[in-house]
Amino acid sequence: MSRTSAITPLIAAIVALLISAPAFGESVDPAASRVNGFYDVLLSTMQQGKELGLKGRYEKLAPVLSKTYDLSSMTKTAVGSSWSEFTPEQQRELVKAFTRMTIATYASRFDDFSGEQFDVGQAVDQPNGNRIVKTHIVQSNGKTVALNYLMHKSGAEWKIMDVYLDGAISELATRRSEFGAILKSGGPDALISSLTRQGDKLLGGGSQN
Repeated sequence: MSRTSAITPLIAAIVALLISAPAFGESVDPAASRVNGFYDVLLSTMQQGKELGLKGRYEKLAPVLSKTYDLSSMTKTAVGSSWSEFTPEQQRELVKAFTRMTIATYASRFDDFSGEQFDVGQAVDQPNGNRIVKTHIVQSNGKTVALNYLMHKSGAEWKIMDVYLDGAISELATRRSEFGAILKSGGPDALISSLTRQGDKLLGGGSQN
């Protein structure tokens, strides 16, 4: 074997390692990596926001949001103890309506790119086995918004279970209060209708599902 032919496989192996290895300082924590992947798609969607339009943004964000968020568990937690009293069909329809409304919210709000930056920190272990991933959105005017994600293990994957705006305002707590009032006055069917209407409004009467 020639010296050149012996070196070539070695160089190829080194290049392969460099390509696959994380950059210095890049988080390899699986919970933080999941949020990083979500932000990558969100940023790409914003950059193509006008070209995609509302329907296109919805369709692009739907897969990554469904993969990143544990929307089924979030719906169940927001409903609370009365969840077990609902029929399986009502439970499915609630998860479906909540999922659609959540995706529609992102598609509606993140519609354009103005130089925003998404910074993801390390995941912080919690006593109950969950993790919190701290992130910041740096707006074009320099204002920073803190968004912390409560992550839990869903099977073998880390998924978002709650979002804390400014590090303190819980999305699930807000939803629990909202859902509770509707359930008290109209039951699960009223909540399904309310979430469906919210999704319709965000989508401008569209039929994405």
